Amino acid sequence: MIEARKSIIFEKMFSLYHRQLLAYSFERIYWHQTKTLPGIPAVYIANHSCWWDGLIFYLLNRTVLPKEAYIMMHESGLKQYPYFKWLGAFSINRENPKDILKSLQYAEGLLQQKKSVWIFPQGDEFHLESRPLYFQTGVLYLLEKCPHIPIVPISFYYSFGQKRKPEVYIAAGNHTFHTDLTGNSRKEKTAALEQICTYQLDELKKLVINKQLETFSILSQR
Repeated sequence: MIEARKSIIFEKMFSLYHRQLLAYSFERIYWHQTKTLPGIPAVYIANHSCWWDGLIFYLLNRTVLPKEAYIMMHESGLKQYPYFKWLGAFSINRENPKDILKSLQYAEGLLQQKKSVWIFPQGDEFHLESRPLYFQTGVLYLLEKCPHIPIVPISFYYSFGQKRKPEVYIAAGNHTFHTDLTGNSRKEKTAALEQICTYQLDELKKLVINKQLETFSILSQR
């Protein structure tokens, strides 16, 4: 397992490049939030459809989310882009059960240190329109170990409009707790969480298609 090695100096240098990269790649990045986000620590989860998701997380971490946040990243991706560990990424290898447990225990340790953790429960990248989302049960392991920690569903939706560049729409849902999820087993509660996130993503899609953006704010634009 590859542990995170956050570097303030690297973050400051990378933020300049990151800001220019997003402005060059996207027309605008929108943020939709109706409720106050919980304080740290918290577990943030999101659907995972493309390589950009990790860099969008970093934007959220710099703007609207608590600064002490870390992200779980597939080991192959972190080896390919090792600089992400200096931004707070740590690895997981889903092909190795022992490594999965080690990564989840590492995430648990971060939460106990009052640091937030960002997880993509699908495990891999899937097409944005794929349904169901098929969540892995690892996030429920964390919630079982830390039942007092809130979980916040985040939805990412990428869309082409009337401009040359695509736009990104992000929505934050209401936070919940392990005991609030329906079901008795880890599998049942994972299915309940998946249902919450699926509904939220589909509602975000409707807002985008119908151009109902009055309650959105802009985090980045070209």
